[in-house]
Amino acid sequence: MVQLVTQPFVIRPEGNKPKLIEEFVGNVATGTREVSIARMKAAGGWLEPGQTPRFDEYTLVLAGTLRVETREGITDVQANQAVITRAGQWVRYSAPEAEGAEYVAVCLPAFHPDTVHRD
Repeated sequence: MVQLVTQPFVIRPEGNKPKLIEEFVGNVATGTREVSIARMKAAGGWLEPGQTPRFDEYTLVLAGTLRVETREGITDVQANQAVITRAGQWVRYSAPEAEGAEYVAVCLPAFHPDTVHRD
């Protein structure tokens, strides 16, 4: 059976500046624990706290630049590029450029506040 998701669930973000999180599939939007799919729109200069999540995160940048900071260094991910971060790895995301960033995040298993482990 097909389940049509007609609108996302907006989730309250963490960070120093505005960010829109629209979960289309996941724990909150559809009760799906296996995977979450969300569109993010971060303002320029946005920075969130570091985290050590218990899920893998696959991120596709649609517009702007997403900065991904890990213990190994910093990676700037541009539009039409993707990045993978693994469960148990400390990571911090930000949008360093003035135009901000728009991206899609897919988390396996699904994102949940209890499994993100923010600093």
